[in-house]
Amino acid sequence: METTKIALFRGKKIRKTIYNNEWWFSVVDVIEALTDSARASAYWTAMKVRVKNEDGIQLSTICRQLKLPAPDGKMRETDCADTESIFRIIQSIPSPKAEPFKRWLAKVGYERVQEIENPELATKRTRLLYKLKGYSDEISKAAFGVTPSQYKKFKGLRRENLRDHMNDLELIFTMLGEKVTTEISQQERPNTFSKNKIVAKRGGNVAGVARKETEKEIGRNVISKENYLKKPESQKYQRSVVGNSLRLKGKKL
Repeated sequence: METTKIALFRGKKIRKTIYNNEWWFSVVDVIEALTDSARASAYWTAMKVRVKNEDGIQLSTICRQLKLPAPDGKMRETDCADTESIFRIIQSIPSPKAEPFKRWLAKVGYERVQEIENPELATKRTRLLYKLKGYSDEISKAAFGVTPSQYKKFKGLRRENLRDHMNDLELIFTMLGEKVTTEISQQERPNTFSKNKIVAKRGGNVAGVARKETEKEIGRNVISKENYLKKPESQKYQRSVVGNSLRLKGKKL
């Protein structure tokens, strides 16, 4: 899956990349688009000094160096900022283009805003990313010893959402495997499918070890045939809410 792209604002190229599941934008590209400066890097350096002297704020602390394609075609580290930080940087750029750019940026980040307002959208997108990268099966096999399709069959499910029919422990270990996989991936940045597959196994294995230790302590299997097919719709909805709540809590840790 491509995670680095070039966006266009009124003919100006804005490089962006996904980091921590969010879009991060090249600061010098944004400055060039708003100021038409031929020396955007020098403008950015002078701007950081000015803002520090005037407001006592270190703009570099709200940025992160990420690799983006350079003019020579190579991936080089450059200062990048997420949507919130770019808005703060724009406030320090005296340019008539600032407001139109803010609207453009808001449009680019609209999907993320939707997800913040409706966490279920973020959950669905994260699941899709896992499936596209082949994570889902590997994490599930390492965490529970079965693939998601085998798990659904074990629970007597067909087209139903597996997660909506998991009990609390099943949800916890599922999300533990996913979270650890994400953390490892962000640290090591695997760049091939096979490497991603190994990372998914490692993340799922952490959940698998924790599951087995839990089973020893409670004297029963975590994996259960229990489902909520005969439960009222309100209870099925509660299972979905529990899953989203656990995911959101995990992000705050």
